[in-house]
Amino acid sequence: MSPQSTRVGLVLIGDELLSGKRTDKHMPKAIELLAARGMELSWARMVGDDAQVLEQTLRETLAGPDIVFSFGGIGATPDDRTRQCAAAAAGVELEFNAEGRRILEERFGEDAYPKRIHMVEWPVGARVIPNPVNRVPGFSFGDHHFVPGFPNMAWPMIEWVLDTHYRHLHRLERDVELLVEVLDTPESALIDPMQTLMDAHPSVRIACLPNAGGARVIEFGVRGAPAAARAAFEDLKNTFRDAGVPLGRESTP
Repeated sequence: MSPQSTRVGLVLIGDELLSGKRTDKHMPKAIELLAARGMELSWARMVGDDAQVLEQTLRETLAGPDIVFSFGGIGATPDDRTRQCAAAAAGVELEFNAEGRRILEERFGEDAYPKRIHMVEWPVGARVIPNPVNRVPGFSFGDHHFVPGFPNMAWPMIEWVLDTHYRHLHRLERDVELLVEVLDTPESALIDPMQTLMDAHPSVRIACLPNAGGARVIEFGVRGAPAAARAAFEDLKNTFRDAGVPLGRESTP
């Protein structure tokens, strides 16, 4: 799995997110943690506590090769359904994980039973994600990683996963984004040259963003590894100039 081919996704779980009772904080933090390691987020899904919807979501994500972080729903109360849905989606049984059981018994003693122990009833084959706050672990299943909804626990657990299992995907060379404005030109006139540029520079991302206020300004961005992005950016500007397209302000790191 190479850095270029690896995609990272999030599954954000909870009725409170869909109702607006709480605002998600995990996605901005995940973007920050990934960026610090030269990685980036490819997609995110937000689902409620409905078991059918959650199971279907996890069945779809488990069928792919992506690294996935799932937030919430791994407690022991009846509305915490992520553990059960993950097992059903993977087509495996639930079991009391031996390492997880040991951690809870050390943490709570006899009080681990009969309720708390269900927090380590995971899909067969799951692995522990240490929790540095209260020691109640999350779990990994393949490249899916399930952590609590509490930010103070979830975020260091994600960092541990990234640094323990995916250090080989960290990139010292961070992507750059180069921007230039295109002035007084309809989008339709830019479609063909943009496609030509995207075909010529497949290792970078080229995107355009029209002005939402109605001004005839379109922002073009090139994002990728520094050398590749700068080469594509120069090609983009030269292509537009040769076509008589007026350019405005640039923004480069």
